[in-house]
Amino acid sequence: MDFFDIIKERYSVRGYKPDEVEKEKLDKVLEAGIIAPTGVNFQPFKIFVIDTKKNKEALEKIYPQKWFVEAPLVLCVAADKSKAWNRPWDGKNIADIDATIVMDHIILAATALGLGTCYIAAFKKYAAIKFLDLDEEYEPVLFTPLGYPDVERTDRPRKSVNELVVYK
Repeated sequence: MDFFDIIKERYSVRGYKPDEVEKEKLDKVLEAGIIAPTGVNFQPFKIFVIDTKKNKEALEKIYPQKWFVEAPLVLCVAADKSKAWNRPWDGKNIADIDATIVMDHIILAATALGLGTCYIAAFKKYAAIKFLDLDEEYEPVLFTPLGYPDVERTDRPRKSVNELVVYK
């Protein structure tokens, strides 16, 4: 699939088949995350692969939507702010940006492989920290279910280029 077809094909999947994700596909998705660019290539992240069947109760406490635990896997990207690059002129730490780029690579790779995903940022942070047993350096940034879609795509309206792009 052409890259532009992939980005047009991707949508937030909110319903999954119970079919397992093949190891080869999972490995490709994880590799896409690992090769994502990060500030100064510091790679201040970890990717957690969570078996939904084994961890359904804990996952429901993190994000209590039925479809979140339908997929066979849930992925989480966590960032370590102490290992991320900081802009020297204003001190901005980019750990969250790095983690988001990693998740974007994961999600686009999954789409290319026929898998469904959905960015989840509205999760319960402290339940996630406890479940993932994160030390104080790491913070969960994003989750996504990973599996085969069981719902049809619904197109959402998008603003026009003229509304969102400013040329100077």
